[in-house]
Amino acid sequence: MKLFSRKAWPVILMLGLSLTGCGTQGGGSAGTPQQATTRAEERARAHTELAAQYYDRAQLGVALEELDKALHAQSNYAPAYNVRGLVRMALREYTQAEQDFRRSLQLDSNDSNTHNNYGWFLCQRGRERESIEHFLAALKNPLYATPAKAYLNAGMCSRKGGNMKDAEEFLQKALVVQPNMPEALFALSDVAFAREDYAGAKSWFLRFAKYAENLSAENLWLAVRIERKLGDKNAEGNYAIQLRKRFPDARETQLMLQRP
Repeated sequence: MKLFSRKAWPVILMLGLSLTGCGTQGGGSAGTPQQATTRAEERARAHTELAAQYYDRAQLGVALEELDKALHAQSNYAPAYNVRGLVRMALREYTQAEQDFRRSLQLDSNDSNTHNNYGWFLCQRGRERESIEHFLAALKNPLYATPAKAYLNAGMCSRKGGNMKDAEEFLQKALVVQPNMPEALFALSDVAFAREDYAGAKSWFLRFAKYAENLSAENLWLAVRIERKLGDKNAEGNYAIQLRKRFPDARETQLMLQRP
C-alpha cells in the first residue's frame, strides 16, 4: 500500500502534536530569573505554534523563520526541534531532519509526539523496524492524546516492511481506540487483499467507504482489484468508471488500463 503523501501528513503527524510548553508559573517579584525563563518559553511556544500552522499550509520557508525565532528565544525548546524535523522532512533535507528529531528526543525523551513523528520519518526512509520502536515508545505514555495515530502508523509501516501479522494487529488496536477510523479501515482492506483474503478485503473496504469523505485514486484502484478477484463484474465496472472519470491521469488509472 502506498503511504500517505505530504498532504496527508497533518492528519497523521500534526493531530495531537502538543505544542504546549511545560513552563513554570512565574513567582516572586517581577523580573526574576524564573519569570524571564517563563517568558522565553512562552515566546518559543508561540513561534513554534505559528510554525506548525505554516507547515500545515505548506509555507515551509515561513515555518523555518518562525522556528528560528523560537529557538532564539529558547535554544533548548524540544517541540521546536520536533516541528523543524517535520519541515525539513518535507524539504527532503533528511540528514538535518533526523538531527532535529534526535535533538528533540534528547531534550525530552518521553515526548510521544516526537516519537511518533520520528517513527514516521524512519518508516519513510525505509527503516521500518526502527520506526516501530518509536511508535511503541509513543504509546507508553498514558497521557498521549492520539494513540490511534501511532497504532495506525505502526500498522502501515509494518505493512510496508512486509509484516502482515503485526500490521493487522496494530490496525485493529487503532480501531479499538478510534472505532471506524477511515485510514485504519482502508489499511486493513489492503492487508487482507495482500493476504489473498478477498472477501475480507471487500468487507473492510465497504466499511471504510461508509466513513471516507471521498474515495481517492488509490482507494478506487484497490476496490477494482478486490472486485476483479471476486469476479463481480458489475461492482468492478462501477469502481473502474469512477477511477477513469475522476482521475484520468492518475498512476492507478494507468495501471488499471494496462490490466484489463
